Amino acid sequence: MEFFLIILALLILIGMSNVINHFIPFIPVPLIQISLGVLLEVLLGIHVELETELFLLLFIAPLLFNDGKNVPRTALWKLRAPILMLALGLVFLTVWSGGYLINWLIPSIPLPAAFALAAILSPTDVVAVSAMASRVKLPKSILHLLEGEGLMNDASGLVAFKFAVAATVTGVFSLVDATFSFIWIAIGGFAGGALIAFIIIRLRVFLRRLGMEDVTMHMLIQILTPFIIFLAVEHFHLSGILAVVAGGIVHAIERDREISPTVELQVVSKSTWSVILYVLNGLVFVLLGLQIPSVAQTIFEDPAFNNGQVIIYIVIITLFLFALRFIWLLAAWSIGWFTKKAGAQKPDMKAAGIITISGVRGAVTLAGSFSIPYVLADGTPFPERSLIIFIAAGVILLTLVVASVFLPIVARTDEEEVVDKQADKSKAAAIHTHQAAIKVIESQMTDENREAALSIISRYHTKINALSYVEQEKEPAVLREEEKVLRFKALEAEQRFLDKLIKDEKVDKETAFICKEYIQRMEGAVTNLMKFRLLRSVTLFKRSMLRIFKLFFPNKNETRRFNIERLEKVRDLKVRMYKAAIQEIQAGINAENHETSSMIIEEYKVLILKCKRENRGRVPSKMVEYERELFYKAIQAERDEVQEMFETRQISREVANILRHQINLREALTINENTHQ
Repeated sequence: MEFFLIILALLILIGMSNVINHFIPFIPVPLIQISLGVLLEVLLGIHVELETELFLLLFIAPLLFNDGKNVPRTALWKLRAPILMLALGLVFLTVWSGGYLINWLIPSIPLPAAFALAAILSPTDVVAVSAMASRVKLPKSILHLLEGEGLMNDASGLVAFKFAVAATVTGVFSLVDATFSFIWIAIGGFAGGALIAFIIIRLRVFLRRLGMEDVTMHMLIQILTPFIIFLAVEHFHLSGILAVVAGGIVHAIERDREISPTVELQVVSKSTWSVILYVLNGLVFVLLGLQIPSVAQTIFEDPAFNNGQVIIYIVIITLFLFALRFIWLLAAWSIGWFTKKAGAQKPDMKAAGIITISGVRGAVTLAGSFSIPYVLADGTPFPERSLIIFIAAGVILLTLVVASVFLPIVARTDEEEVVDKQADKSKAAAIHTHQAAIKVIESQMTDENREAALSIISRYHTKINALSYVEQEKEPAVLREEEKVLRFKALEAEQRFLDKLIKDEKVDKETAFICKEYIQRMEGAVTNLMKFRLLRSVTLFKRSMLRIFKLFFPNKNETRRFNIERLEKVRDLKVRMYKAAIQEIQAGINAENHETSSMIIEEYKVLILKCKRENRGRVPSKMVEYERELFYKAIQAERDEVQEMFETRQISREVANILRHQINLREALTINENTHQ
């Protein structure tokens, strides 16, 4: 029961991390998850022992398998030289030079153990890199290079670490043996993973030919594949890391040839793996956070260590790793490895900076450090084991922080700097939200709702065309205030028209009350978002209660006839109010507010057509119901797109607020029109 509660707590933390990131998107999710893991350990005393082999099997194997499936193979092949330069050349240079630096900096760590620490610090974390890249718009070539490096350098780093630890434990090391062992482990692991993946694929094809098309069974085989590959290859002491990458690539080739999956299996596979990856990615960083307090406590409470000095060690080693990576990149550029033309003289400093800062360390580093044995072959304690683990954890955190702070700055493109006017951003972002809504509606289109779907899609296309050809030179705050003023003028015109009818006794009290309530809701939507949401919630609650009441107490024919007549009166009155609002706005149109005025007038015209159509049909038609359902899905798609653009820093908080405000207004108009149906 206790183990289940721990798992439940970890899963809750993963969900919380994304909620927190929603409000503070400038902090990467991995850092939030690490922090939550630390808090869980400190406040509740929950601790999970990190077993390296189990960690690599349960987390790293499926994650790298998925990366292998989705990695662009053509792009990686074109970048094979720079990838090998980073995944092999830089790793071994880091082990050699880093080992001597650590031994010189901390003499209590013998040279073989220093090599072990440098080796486990050498591989970058593809999971952390992917998390960072999701927040920053990196050039595709650099992103593919980082992905390829992350897939390959785990194996080289772990092999180097294995031999360094063995040399520390036994006191014996042979460079020739280590070289041949690395080649055998790497090539054997890659080939073994590809072979096993091919066998599994043929098994699935054979089962399909036997008529066994059960999606659940095939999905189970797919989920078990990375674990089977990893365990089988590791059994022969080869690289399970490279094996699952190779297995993923083979599955991607099979997928491209379309010899496996039915359409249903493809859909289920995509959905299932998205959930699995979401959970595994989160658990990796939460578990990392859980390890930090106990590791830090061991060092901070040991009188043999000066806390400030240990932190300085971490900073120096981290800076060394970044500097070495940068120098290696410049050296590679100077000989033409990273340029289209061999021997190019001038290196791309900006690209070098992006690749350097993206050298984030992560889960593999921490898991490897925990695999260091407690004692040597002669029974003596492994030298400075706790300090090595603490330094590894510190370097992971520091590289994550550095990447979080500086990568968005360094990766900022010249194009982004030129088009960073908020008004242009607002227009482009609005187009993106409309396009996202269209995609959702198209995915939901059926034969029954096709007419309603096409109607909504047509309206969105009209908005997109209008935005595409309108030059907005005003700042967003000015546009927002201008829109608010015009909407108030329109609502005031509606209110004056309604008051005049009431004064002249040309409208009954109940109809007037319904229309006044409508105006109040719209004022709330324009002025106070919280007030509008409250009114919306109350309205929806009232509608739900009314439907439940009707379910148990069906309306009499006379009552139903009366309700329909009331709705017709309300719609007729709203049409006249809308026309009064249009006249008011048209009277005040000038060169400054022409575009905003036209947009609001267009909205009113749509509402007029809707009211007239519904009155002609006497009762809401099936098309109206379809339109309402699709409209809400489109609105949610727009909100999701706004949040996505905000979290990835494509738009600022101010632009995001403007877009949300516009979405809320459109939703308010629809809700108010449907409130009394």
